[in-house]
Amino acid sequence: MVKTEKILKNKKQFLDLLLLADEQETMIDKYLPGGDLFALFDDDLKSVCVVVPKDSETCELKNIATYKKYQGKGYGRALIQFISDFYKTDFKTMLVGTGETPAILLFYEQCGFEISHRVNNYFTDNYDHPIFEGDIQLVDMIYLKKNLQEQRDCITDEIQC
Repeated sequence: MVKTEKILKNKKQFLDLLLLADEQETMIDKYLPGGDLFALFDDDLKSVCVVVPKDSETCELKNIATYKKYQGKGYGRALIQFISDFYKTDFKTMLVGTGETPAILLFYEQCGFEISHRVNNYFTDNYDHPIFEGDIQLVDMIYLKKNLQEQRDCITDEIQC
């Protein structure tokens, strides 16, 4: 049975999984203490994510990771749906930043995000080593946004999004 929990203590116990999505621990240490950590279980742990408030209207999905052997089975999508529902009454918009990797951008777009803006040289300026996704070196951060209020309207009005 799929169950998602907000983790309040010992967040670093999930570091092995968080490092799959953000491979530099010092970067994780910047957002993990002030972020909300969620863990998705289906018998055992499958996925985690961290969400941080940006301002009174916007939160940011800073990290989402699924163990490799469980990727492609819908756990990441289920976790994004859960946090979108969780935050829809507190925030209007959710942001997520990622590298310029077509498969990952497509994943977020399929989860209701649309491309918002780019931060040039983010990965080369903020990480102590080159970051690769497969054979693609990540340079710029691509931000996507999701309107959480539209989602609420769709649920309320029973409209398929």
